[in-house]
Amino acid sequence: MVKQERAARTREALVQAAAAAFDCAGYEATTLAKISKAAGISIGALTFHFRSKDELADAVQARGEAALRYAADRAAAREEVPLQAAVALTVEIARLLEEDPTVRAAARLARERVDGATAWCSLWLPTLDRLLAQASRGELRPGTDRKTVLALVSYLVTGAEGYARSRAKSPGKADDSAEQQLTRIWDVVLPGISGGDRVSP
Repeated sequence: MVKQERAARTREALVQAAAAAFDCAGYEATTLAKISKAAGISIGALTFHFRSKDELADAVQARGEAALRYAADRAAAREEVPLQAAVALTVEIARLLEEDPTVRAAARLARERVDGATAWCSLWLPTLDRLLAQASRGELRPGTDRKTVLALVSYLVTGAEGYARSRAKSPGKADDSAEQQLTRIWDVVLPGISGGDRVSP
């Protein structure tokens, strides 16, 4: 039991160190030696748990993707009007991107590794598309193109990712969080696409 707990702690330390490294430097520039040093764990112990950088990147992506899927599933199950749920999902993604290095790393790895970009978007775009399809039956302003709104949301999430990454590199800054900033952006955007004045997350 003690060995299993120690092994679990070691794996967790390696995943967290790898997430921070991939998030900051990207896949190509990150080496196992850098991850080993950051985690304070020998290369031998690292390769015992993860045989290659690919395997470690897979573990980081799986962790970040699981957090995003959970957020999307919760948004889809919210008992509120669909447009509110869609806004709430984007704000939750912004929060996760800021607070969880594995989510930021998963986003970056998805773009930098083969066939990754589609997989990243597929974690949350289908849910948003369904919510906007439901919202188009009454919540969206007549004539509002759902695909254009979906594209707008993609830009907002991408911007939130960049903003969250810049804040992670400068901890302690007094700027608003990515979550706060995106909430304010929605307050500006929503009157142009919805029938109401505001839809709070």
